[in-house]
Amino acid sequence: MAQLIVRKLEEYVVHALKERARQHGHSAEAEHREILREALLTEPAEDPKAVLLEMPSVGEDADFERIHSLPRRLDL
Repeated sequence: MAQLIVRKLEEYVVHALKERARQHGHSAEAEHREILREALLTEPAEDPKAVLLEMPSVGEDADFERIHSLPRRLDL
């Protein structure tokens, strides 16, 4: 298996890693491996652009414009 050395990490990042490892009952090294697996090997969430492109067209912008000639009720 390969080894990976990460240099010049901020102290608060190392502290957060150790705290997360403690919460999960892992060593910092095992937690680091798990974080890398989750970040690199899991399927990303659905692409927001793809979601928007799949939405059906419900009209043109003009269909939703306010009609200024009609009075509107105003309660004060």
